[in-house]
Amino acid sequence: MSVAAHDGVMFITPEELLAGNSATFDVEIPPALLDPEAEGGASRPTARKVRLRPLTLKDIQLIAKAAKDDEVLTSVLMIQKAVVEPSLKQSDVAALRSGLVSFLVDRINHISGLSTTEDELRAIADAPIVQAFFLLAKEFNWTPQQVDDLDAQLVTDFQVIMQYEKELNPQPEVPPSTMPR
Repeated sequence: MSVAAHDGVMFITPEELLAGNSATFDVEIPPALLDPEAEGGASRPTARKVRLRPLTLKDIQLIAKAAKDDEVLTSVLMIQKAVVEPSLKQSDVAALRSGLVSFLVDRINHISGLSTTEDELRAIADAPIVQAFFLLAKEFNWTPQQVDDLDAQLVTDFQVIMQYEKELNPQPEVPPSTMPR
C-alpha cells in the first residue's frame, strides 16, 4: 500500500478509504428492549448482541429509491441491509418492536457516519440564521412549514442577489500562472 504525499501532507489511499466497507460492529442490545416487562432479577434477559455493518452510499441510494417518503420502510430496509448477524428478512424486521427498531436505526446511522452529535446539534441551533427563523416563528406564530417555506424563499432570494451582484461587479479572472501557490 503506497502513501501519497504532496507538500508534506500524507493523503489516504483508496484502499484505506474502502477498508471501512468490510468493517462490522458488535452492538449490545439493552435487555429492556428485548423484554420490557421484566423487572430485573432472574427473568430479565441478559444483554444480547447483533452484528452490524455500515451502510454504503449504494445501500442508501437503493433504500431511498425503494422507500421514497415511507419512514417505516426506510427503517426496515436499513436494518435488513445493516444487520449481518442474525440474518433478517424484511418480514422479520417488520415484526420487531418499534423501540428496538429505533435503537437499531440509531446505531446503524452512527456506524455509517450519518448521525449528528449533541454538540453539532447545539452549534446548528445556535447559528444566527436558525435563531432568526426561531424568532420570526415565535413573533408571528408561524408553523414549521411556514418557516420552511421562508427558508426556501430566502435561499432563492440570496442566490438571485449574489448573481445580480456578480453581474454588476465582475471579478477579473486570474491566469493560473499568476495564482499564488
